[in-house]
Amino acid sequence: MAVRSRPKIRALLIDISGTLMIGSTPTQRAVEALAELRRCRFPFRFCSNTSKESTSALQKRMIDAGFDVQTGESQELWTSLKAVQDLIRSRNLKRPYFLLSESAKDECISAGMYDPNVPYDAVIVGLAPTLFDYDHLNSAFRILVGEDDSQKWCNEDLKASIPLIALHKARYIESSGHGLALGPGPFVAALENATEREAEVLGKPSKAFFQTVIESFDCESHGSEGCIAVIGDDIQADLGGGAIDLCLWRILVKTGKYRSGDESKVGVHPPDEVCDSFADFVDSLLSAHVERSSKE
Repeated sequence: MAVRSRPKIRALLIDISGTLMIGSTPTQRAVEALAELRRCRFPFRFCSNTSKESTSALQKRMIDAGFDVQTGESQELWTSLKAVQDLIRSRNLKRPYFLLSESAKDECISAGMYDPNVPYDAVIVGLAPTLFDYDHLNSAFRILVGEDDSQKWCNEDLKASIPLIALHKARYIESSGHGLALGPGPFVAALENATEREAEVLGKPSKAFFQTVIESFDCESHGSEGCIAVIGDDIQADLGGGAIDLCLWRILVKTGKYRSGDESKVGVHPPDEVCDSFADFVDSLLSAHVERSSKE
């Protein structure tokens, strides 16, 4: 169901969880639709806020589900964990406090020179259900306000500059077989409230994340004419923020965490287009692309 006339689309940013897959199960015809995109050489990137598993684990899960995913040094799969790795390197962080799954934590540690003997210098939060208890959240709070035991000999300026970093702030997620479940957003909000500071969001829908992914297309995206589109099942976490600021064409799919009326909630910037599924959108996209190409 198009909300307004679709412009020419030159490349596509694709959400994974809820759009291509629910848990480890592909959404209807998603595997075939992605294969058709690749066959037509239509430029796309996967954009995931994964933080419950490592990027390699996500990649393997997609392949096991039947998706044709490039491996190795491919720039096809972009995750919020990759953004965290870049930040750790650029800021020379030595000992972040991680509220992450073990595999996600290990991936982040591999990006820098982790030193357990220095004071904590950041708090990094992703989706880590087993760590969202009082003790772990209180430890994160104490680090952020400079009262952790490791910070006793730090100067006040250093204590005041400890960053709170969120891989994303999704309020809820689609839990395979169990419906909606809390995401990391409410726990990040609790730390923001307690410390009176705002978290830096590295994944979707931050403008910087989308810009980095878009730059990876280079000259691949059928020339410079047309829009970049982003497709996802969360009107805010996938299609809000930077997607709006960058004037991306925003497609909401009725799979995953989507619930009836999400696109018309008060305070929500309506999507440009609503489709029943990723496959339905791809059918329409490629049909229009072929028709346009035949006229050029």
